[in-house]
Amino acid sequence: MSAAAPADQATLPRYAAGALREAGAALFATQGVPADKAAVMAEVLVESDLMGHVTHGLGLLPKYLDDLAAGRMATEGEPEVISDRGACLTWNGRGLPGGWLTMKALDIGIARARQHGTASIAIGNSHHIGCLAVYPARAAAQGMMAILHSSAPGTASVAPFGAREGVLAPDPVSAGFPTGGVPVVTDISASITTNNMSLRLIAQGGRFPQKWLLDAEGMPTDDPAAITQGGTILPAGGLDHGQKGYGWALMTEALTQGLSGHGRVQKPSGMIASVFLQVIDPEAFAGLDAFTAQTGHTAAACRAAAPRPGLPPVRLPG
Repeated sequence: MSAAAPADQATLPRYAAGALREAGAALFATQGVPADKAAVMAEVLVESDLMGHVTHGLGLLPKYLDDLAAGRMATEGEPEVISDRGACLTWNGRGLPGGWLTMKALDIGIARARQHGTASIAIGNSHHIGCLAVYPARAAAQGMMAILHSSAPGTASVAPFGAREGVLAPDPVSAGFPTGGVPVVTDISASITTNNMSLRLIAQGGRFPQKWLLDAEGMPTDDPAAITQGGTILPAGGLDHGQKGYGWALMTEALTQGLSGHGRVQKPSGMIASVFLQVIDPEAFAGLDAFTAQTGHTAAACRAAAPRPGLPPVRLPG
């Protein structure tokens, strides 16, 4: 359960993860999703909930089912290969389920990284890929490092630093790597918050703890409803240091949309995503033992760092 989850979630009924995967796959099947794709999609959503990323777990299932019913998510076939140079692969995702496409890319990336040392895969015209952390966590469990960027070229809810007009998407990136113990897995957005979190707070009648949005006039606000009233989300760093999140978003959109050749130029709508995945095999560099000696040392030092007064011991993401 996420540390940020409402306290009353502790009283909600609990279900076995396997049963939820089966139920999710069955619901996807009702919309014509083949069994192999349906199983992977359900697995990705349930894994997100298990990680505590509830905004990107089974809560997304109704949106996905709506897109399937409306023909906005494809069900049949494989991605189109745009370019393949072994260590570099580019796909047109053809609107296929993003969780299935990205998991397929991860499997290919791990295999090719073991051969080439690194492998980079760009995917354009994918459907939404869900919680990014799910994928690098899988790579880290196999002794690999993975970096995953995603952008939504049909979304313009984030203002460039200094602007009040939305141009960019939240543009998240996730990275996962082994430490010799519990892997580190990050999943963070180039925006100070996200569209899904804003909508969740609106439904709960809540507000953000700080002024993380701009209203339609460009004034800072903590009201999540601003995102539905012509307002925008600030880049990570906010009003003071938002140039950092702004630069990060530009990099993510270049990696995902530029390298895949599919993005804002095509004017997609809805939950279409562009993706960039890189898998790195530490054995191709100084070796896995040398890698985890360094990452494990840093992880241990972070945990051992004296916490600020009144705060619990330091944690690591993942």
